[in-house]
Amino acid sequence: MSLDTAAELCPERSERQHRLAVLAKAPLDQLEAAWEALDDKPAHRLLRRSETGLVMLRVRIGGTGPQFNLGEMTMSRAAVQLVGDGGAGETGFGHVAGRSTRHAELVALFDAMLQSARWHDVIGETVIEPLAMEQQAVRAAEAAKVAASRVDFFTMVRGE
Repeated sequence: MSLDTAAELCPERSERQHRLAVLAKAPLDQLEAAWEALDDKPAHRLLRRSETGLVMLRVRIGGTGPQFNLGEMTMSRAAVQLVGDGGAGETGFGHVAGRSTRHAELVALFDAMLQSARWHDVIGETVIEPLAMEQQAVRAAEAAKVAASRVDFFTMVRGE
C-alpha cells in the first residue's frame, strides 16, 4: 500500500505520523525553546521512562526485493500521559534516532498535547508549522544544491 493510499484510508494517522516526524527531526534546542515558551504547561507523568536502545534496520533493495538486516541504530523512546487540568489522560509517544532521552520525552509530550482539544491548535500553529516550514526549506536548499551539479547524459545515434 502506498503512502497516498494509506493517507486516504486513515487521514488522521498520516497527520499524526507527519507531526511525529517533524518533532523527531527537529533539533533538541528548538523543542526545548518551544516547551519553555508555553505559559501553561500541562501536568504529566511518565508511563515509560525514557530509555535508549538499539533497533535492527531491515531494508529491501529497490523496495521490492527480499528483506535483509542492514545494521543496528541507536534509538531513544519515551511515553507520557497528561494528567489533571492539563489533559484527560492523552498518551503521547516519542521515538528519536540517537541517545537523547530528553528529545524523546519532549516528542512524547507534544504528541500527547496534540491529541488534546485544548492544546491541538496551539501546538500545531506555534510548534509544528514553524518546524515543518524550516525543515522543508532545508530540504529545498539541499535539493537545489544537488540539482546544480546534476549532469544529464545522452546518447547520439549515428546514421550508419
